[in-house]
Amino acid sequence: MKYLIVGLGNIGTEYTNTRHNIGFTILDAYVEASNIIFETKRYGDIAQKKIKGRQVFFLKPSTYMNLSGKALRYWMQNEKIPIENVLILTDDINIPLGKVRIRTKGSDGGHNGLKNISEILGHSNFNRLRFGIGKEFGPGEQIDYVLGEWSADERKEIESRKKHIFDAINSFVTTGIERTMNFYNIK
Repeated sequence: MKYLIVGLGNIGTEYTNTRHNIGFTILDAYVEASNIIFETKRYGDIAQKKIKGRQVFFLKPSTYMNLSGKALRYWMQNEKIPIENVLILTDDINIPLGKVRIRTKGSDGGHNGLKNISEILGHSNFNRLRFGIGKEFGPGEQIDYVLGEWSADERKEIESRKKHIFDAINSFVTTGIERTMNFYNIK
């Protein structure tokens, strides 16, 4: 059985520590904690590991956020991974900082990465783990906020949530999306 965990983000050092790149940040930390490494492959960086006998691929697309669906589709087809075994990690301004919301479907919520994935797949029925980045911006400041770097306090909050997210990823792979939602969507 194969699984694909996709972190959404933008490539380039100018985006490394931005709120919009939380998908990359989570995967980088997970891969490092697992003592595995990313390799640059077609459409992104890939790392692999087995979790309780299941082969898991971790993908950071190199297609930029707004074209993430192309990388997702390629790796799903290349490794013959069904959509129910895919989990997308992304940021969400509509969720308070540090909160996690896991769903099996839904709208893109104005997120261009999720919008592109829905367009490429032809539906929005895919698992996603949304990490709250908060909504601490005024009118017309959303882009600057989302593409802005984390404050020191925000970085501490992210650090405190990593184990929770790592456990949610492992739970998704080993127990499925329903149990993972029931346990990890706790307020």
